[in-house]
Amino acid sequence: MVLDAATWRARADAHAERADALTAGHRARRASGERHAIEDFLFEYYPAKPAHLRRWHPGAGSALADAADAPQAAWRWYRTAADATVALDVEAFLADRGSTVEYVRALLSATASRPAATGCFGLHEWAMVYREGDAHRHPLPLRLGEEGTDAVVEGHRIRCTHIDAFRFFTPDAVPRNTLQPTRETQVAMEQPGCLHANMDLYKWALKLGPVVPGDLLLDCFELALAIRSTDMQASPYDVSSYGLEAVAIETPEGKAEYVRRQRDFAARSQVLRARLLAALDVVSP
Repeated sequence: MVLDAATWRARADAHAERADALTAGHRARRASGERHAIEDFLFEYYPAKPAHLRRWHPGAGSALADAADAPQAAWRWYRTAADATVALDVEAFLADRGSTVEYVRALLSATASRPAATGCFGLHEWAMVYREGDAHRHPLPLRLGEEGTDAVVEGHRIRCTHIDAFRFFTPDAVPRNTLQPTRETQVAMEQPGCLHANMDLYKWALKLGPVVPGDLLLDCFELALAIRSTDMQASPYDVSSYGLEAVAIETPEGKAEYVRRQRDFAARSQVLRARLLAALDVVSP
């Protein structure tokens, strides 16, 4: 599909405006030296700056007409045809990132094929501070204190399926997990009920770069931002200083609210997984 100049320029401008709105808080805090333990995580854990999010890609299968002077013309993996049409050079991209494409396709396909497992209640965040004393990952107080936090961990069964959550468990929490996920078992274990697996859709969209249309990248970022908020609301940390209420997973009401949100995120993530897989089909059917 070839987009005429008026269309693609309008889409690029709208994308930049949307990205700026989504990153306004982070950029303002960065300028003033402040830090938000919830929102800024997405820029610290995932390797992308606000300027990266502003970059609009049309996505694989779309070309830009009259674009010899477009920013994309100078970007990696793009080529300019004799008629000044600019598009992703799929062959060059796959030569450099073919293994990434295949891994992401396998992971997303496997995850999408499984039912969402609920009932973990966000205990991964509690396991990250279990018996840790004062050395917390975030500069926020513990809502129940250290002893209360440890008691919640000890009173629940922990069933974390995600390696990038599990690897931050404290040494005393590791044997309490009923599963022992590894990088090698990630494709076999990932499931769409996992909040971290769904946040990671943003990571995979970043890694796929120009294959992913700009609107899909920002949709993944928005979902990650919403999930991150719930992740911290259900954590042992007191997030009231950010104007947020706790999802008190140590109570029946909190557990029910967590599962409700978990199912909603699972449904939203499956839609985005399907869109990412469709984009991959364009470059590697």
